[in-house]
Amino acid sequence: MARRNPSQEEIALDRLPKAPLNRESLRQALALARYLRPYRARFFSGLATLFVSATLGLAFPLLAGTLIDAALHPGKAIIPLLGALTLNQVALLLAASVSLQALASFNSALAFNRVGQSALADLRRDCYRQLISLPMAFFGQRRVGELTSRVSTDVAQIEGALIDALPQMCRQTVFLLGGVVMIALTSGRLTAVMLGTLPILIAAAVFFGRRLRRFSRETQDQLAATNTIVEETLQAIASVKAFANEAFELDRYQRSNGRVLAAALSAARWRAVFVAFFILALFGGIVIVLWFGAGLLQSGEISPGELTRFVLYTTFVAGAMGQAAELFSQIQKTVGATQRVREILRETIEVTHDKASVAGAPWPARLRGEVAFENVNFRYPSRPEVEVLHDITLAAQPGERIALVGPSGAGKSTLTALLLRFYDPASGRLLFDGRDARDYPLDWLRGQMAIVPQDVLLFGGTIAENIVYGRPGADAAAIREAARQANADEFISVFPEGYATMVGDRGIKLSGGQRQRVAIARAILKNPAVLILDEATSSLDSESERLVQLALDGLMRGRTTFIVAHRLATIRTADKIAVIDAGRVVEFGNHEELSAKPDGLYRRLSALQFGQPEEAAQRAAD
Repeated sequence: MARRNPSQEEIALDRLPKAPLNRESLRQALALARYLRPYRARFFSGLATLFVSATLGLAFPLLAGTLIDAALHPGKAIIPLLGALTLNQVALLLAASVSLQALASFNSALAFNRVGQSALADLRRDCYRQLISLPMAFFGQRRVGELTSRVSTDVAQIEGALIDALPQMCRQTVFLLGGVVMIALTSGRLTAVMLGTLPILIAAAVFFGRRLRRFSRETQDQLAATNTIVEETLQAIASVKAFANEAFELDRYQRSNGRVLAAALSAARWRAVFVAFFILALFGGIVIVLWFGAGLLQSGEISPGELTRFVLYTTFVAGAMGQAAELFSQIQKTVGATQRVREILRETIEVTHDKASVAGAPWPARLRGEVAFENVNFRYPSRPEVEVLHDITLAAQPGERIALVGPSGAGKSTLTALLLRFYDPASGRLLFDGRDARDYPLDWLRGQMAIVPQDVLLFGGTIAENIVYGRPGADAAAIREAARQANADEFISVFPEGYATMVGDRGIKLSGGQRQRVAIARAILKNPAVLILDEATSSLDSESERLVQLALDGLMRGRTTFIVAHRLATIRTADKIAVIDAGRVVEFGNHEELSAKPDGLYRRLSALQFGQPEEAAQRAAD
């Protein structure tokens, strides 16, 4: 049978790092056993029936050998505790044993799967809940792919261990120990001969196993690199065709595919050598055992049934020993996976409210919208050596529109991140309605705010599902009214499926202007007290910008709004403009006041944008 290529999930599982097995690593792995507690009755039931099944499996060689003796020597086939049995009685007992073994195996497999899947569903839930509860500082220092792997690949490894490896380990342990005892009881001399052949098989398995794993790893790495080329090419297919680079990409793929073939053929050669050697060693050992056993049979030292029993038990022992290396490797990977999962579960999550929370003074139903930064300094946890904000003092009255302008990297978006309490100031205070932001429950405070970003990333569901995200549970009428106020109802109604239209991954089926208006509708539905607009119209064409700006004008009415903008034409009507440079507020006032400052940064930026080249050139030269 042809060997199939491994799936991406199998490659990911095979490439998981292995953890050393020591007291600490095992202790951490066993800490996840708490997920089994709610299902411990079913777990121990499955474990009990597993041992019953394995024990009945050990009875098979005994009964098979007795069956042969009953056929050759009627009345002399003796089974301990049962005495002499006829051929039909042994056959009936053998059939009953196999049937009970099948029933016990069914029960244990079902129990382990139910317990395992239930426990892992709880673990996945807790991992996901933990991830979405972690602060933004955590995500700033982690890659999304790495975190996704914790919930998928690592948990899949734990699943394989719990559902497959653990039962197999218990079963093979019974087969190994029980098989060794039974062959020793059957014939001590044959046992000594059989054990003499095992070191050769074990050494061969270790020698070839290491090389096969190395070549398999190389093959999978090369295959992953080849698949990456396919993924990159298809994601950038427009660029490939625009530059007429189909031949270049095909050549790149062929070179990578050639490396996959070379690695696979090397692995195949070693695998073929291993198969040939293992067959030679295994069957050579069996021939030696049979030859020696035949001599004992000829001399009458053992019966044909005992020889059959011995050979069958030997296969049990060999099979159990063959599984040991793979099970040990899987346990190492599982221990490593549990350590990485526990790292996530031990991370400190965002608190919904701090110790200084308003326990004795309940918060209002809705913020008035008064916001103030008082001497705020801030450094990102991932870059503690760089101070991003320096002594920021800024205030907004309820309903005011405050524009934040300045060069790229000045700290404008950092201020909005502090508003949403993605981070807390290193020093200074952020106040809402005269009270420290940390005095409010975090989820309640964020519920009072909404943001319309520059790059809107919609969820992959329907338009209605994306709008209702602003207020889960809102009815269809409220969703439609929010879309109407956002100037989105018109284009949504044109779609054949209307509000049930699927927007695709990240909203790819909608244009930039349409995505912006869906985001505005979401914000309208939320009805926030404080609104954040982060370059909400910077990447739109003129018509889309006009429609979005109309929607934003309606959204900002009666709400405290912070507007991050590079295009100064969009913020001329703002009540106040804060000009930020290098993390400091260097100017503050309205458009007329700031434009009147002859050496002001705002005036220089205005000159650059509003077509005053002589003045702009002079300012730049200065």
